[in-house]
Amino acid sequence: MAVLKLRVVPDPILRARAKKISRIDASVQRLADDMIDTMHQEGGVGLAAPQVGVLLRLIVIELPEEDEEARVYINPEVVEAQGERRVEEGCLSVPGYRGYVLRSESVRMKALDRHGKPVKVKADGLLAQALEHEIDHLNGILFIDHIKAHEDLWKLDQEEKEPTPYERLHQTLHIHNQPPTQPQQVGTEASVV
Repeated sequence: MAVLKLRVVPDPILRARAKKISRIDASVQRLADDMIDTMHQEGGVGLAAPQVGVLLRLIVIELPEEDEEARVYINPEVVEAQGERRVEEGCLSVPGYRGYVLRSESVRMKALDRHGKPVKVKADGLLAQALEHEIDHLNGILFIDHIKAHEDLWKLDQEEKEPTPYERLHQTLHIHNQPPTQPQQVGTEASVV
């Protein structure tokens, strides 16, 4: 297993549509393992194959609050999306920037697991957001394409370190566990890298 080179804007591969995987062989398994290593090294929640220079429909996701292995999805496709929420996102391929985008409250996705078995996933919250974010990458779409207003995108200060997904989760949980001083919608803000 290896850490792969991360592609960042303006690399044109990030704007290309990834190809469907027709055969799951040792090279696809190795790519999935290398993507997981790369995601861990970079501190991400998810990673899509185009982000490491491979135009195949493969994503990996590992949520900070989960104790299980990273999820590997081959040829993922959102088949249903419901609701809408405003969330904060960043992206390993757009370093130094974060912004507010609209994502679905819940999604249903179908894909193949790393062994070629069909899987269906019903997700909400951070998992739904991560699925939409990573599947966007497979279609050449970046989170910055979802920005609606200039003020919804900001550059991080050079001294301001991008928090890891684990730090963001802790901050979110801490904020949401505080007694509200005014009515608030709990769980409407999340973050994906």
